[in-house]
This record gives sequence, C-alpha cells and structure tokens, in this order.
Amino acid sequence: MNVQIARIVVHLVERCAELGTPVTPPHRQAVAAAVLKPTIQRVACELGPLYAAGAELGQMLTGRTLLALGCAGKDIQAYGKAVLAGTGVPLEWGAALLHPRLGRAVRDCLPGASSIMPSVTKRGPAGACIDIPLHSVTDMWSFDHFDTVSLCVPDSPAPDELLVAIALAERGRPLARVRPG
Repeated sequence: MNVQIARIVVHLVERCAELGTPVTPPHRQAVAAAVLKPTIQRVACELGPLYAAGAELGQMLTGRTLLALGCAGKDIQAYGKAVLAGTGVPLEWGAALLHPRLGRAVRDCLPGASSIMPSVTKRGPAGACIDIPLHSVTDMWSFDHFDTVSLCVPDSPAPDELLVAIALAERGRPLARVRPG
C-alpha cells in the first residue's frame, strides 16, 4: 500500500429508540475508518497507487466493520463510503481512494451486493464531522434504506492526512415508512 495507516477507528451506533418509540431489535450501524498519511509526492501525483490502496482499504475496513457488527456479509442491507481530506491534501486523492476500486472491494465482501455505493468526499480540519450516506446494497432506490451515519475523530485528519471510512448497516432506517409518491 502506498499510504501509511496512522490509526484505525471503529464506531458502532445502536438506536434502541426513535423519538421515544422502541426499536426492536436495535438498529445498528458501524463505521470503520483508517487515518492515512500518504507517502506520495503531491506534485504530478500518479493516482494509480491510490486506486490500489482503495481496493486494499475496502476489503480491510469492511472486515473491521463486519466484526464490529458481529454479523456476516450476507446480513448487510445498507452501505456507504467517505473520505475526509486534511486541509493540505488534494480532494482528488480522496476521490482516487474511493473510486473506482474501493466500492468493488466492499461489494466483493458482501454476497449479493450489487448497488453502487453512495459516497462523499470533503476537506476539513481535525475533528470535522463527516456524514456518510447509506442506501441499500441491492436497490439504490429503496427509500427505507436512505440513511446517514456521522463520524467525528477529534484528532483527525491532520493537514497532511486522509480519513477513509466504510459504513454498514444491518437494515434500513428505524420505523421507516416513506413510500414513492
């Protein structure tokens, strides 16, 4: 991998109630993120090595996220991906990590997953929050699966770092009832 992993962060959210209404079983979302220190030169950077790193990260982070959820890949119903680039890192580096190979690597870990992964790339300082969009692994138009999970890492990304994240959920939004109109 052409980037150094500085640390890995795993975040689990269990919604047990939605505005006072119990959610049984709890709605669970997990995020696994890697904080990266690129070892490539910023000027005239070849993006190919970042594509390859994205594929490796997709597989590794999906494994960490499944471990946090305590389930198998076949049990995942929603997913998303994100990059938060430090203030001195080109946004294109984040895009190169997410596209085109990271999503394929995630889908390869989730039997039946075929939908394109929603994503977001943004720049921010350490502690900035990133909202990771989620939708169904099989039907990107499943309204019940349109959701978001947020991640904030107080000391990341530093100006020269990237935070790359994968988010998975076992089901759609709790108490979902929006229908096509």
